[in-house]
Amino acid sequence: MAQYVEVTDAIKMPGLRVVLTPGVPGPWSEAAKAILHVKGLPYVKVRQELLGANLPLLGWTAQATAPVAVWNDEPPRCTWIEQLYLFERLAPAPRLIPQDMDERMLMFALANEVFGENGFVWNRRHIMVRDFSGPDQPDEVRESFRFLGQKYWYGDAAAAAAPGRCAEVLGRLADRLRAQRDDGSRYCIGRSITALDIYCACAFALVEPLPQDQCEMGALFRSVYTTTDPVVRAAADPVLREHRDFIYAQHLELPVDL
Repeated sequence: MAQYVEVTDAIKMPGLRVVLTPGVPGPWSEAAKAILHVKGLPYVKVRQELLGANLPLLGWTAQATAPVAVWNDEPPRCTWIEQLYLFERLAPAPRLIPQDMDERMLMFALANEVFGENGFVWNRRHIMVRDFSGPDQPDEVRESFRFLGQKYWYGDAAAAAAPGRCAEVLGRLADRLRAQRDDGSRYCIGRSITALDIYCACAFALVEPLPQDQCEMGALFRSVYTTTDPVVRAAADPVLREHRDFIYAQHLELPVDL
């Protein structure tokens, strides 16, 4: 089981501290952990309270979500792109941002479709809220997902658009992976792992989580993460699962330590 420190203790520490949510394989947090693992960067895991007020975290980082990366006295990095640049600076090898400009531009464009605002993960959250905030759910579950919906600006229009947006991103990633495979590569870009491979592998948890023996999850969270939306399921090309499994087997930690 992973060891976490509290925010109030982490504030006083030097070095690299990363705020994470224990017990939940959130794609943004798992991607940050995966990049740190690939780069061999030591860091302290800091506890975020799931769906809580997180007042000490709010005071430290001016927001209450995870992940957040803080290096010494530098400003907190609260977004995936800020965290990637920080980790790349602290451990330049192995390089996860392509050196070639065209490949770098392509990687960031596709990564934004996966992890950026209104990207795959963002819209997959809309589907979660749609499916788990209705009157048929227990009060605690319903209120938790209504809280999540407010955080991600959920509404009827967002719910209606979300499946198609998720499918669009999955389709583009699948096309990219098949083209790369035809060119003799198992990676999203070029011939070696980039941050995009990690983002895709971690985001696929919101289609189909890793098996229980590789990523232990409670029954509720596993049902939430496993999409039953027919549009998203139809877009979940097997090449995406194969890529996820390859990246975890070759580069990441298993079983996933939450």
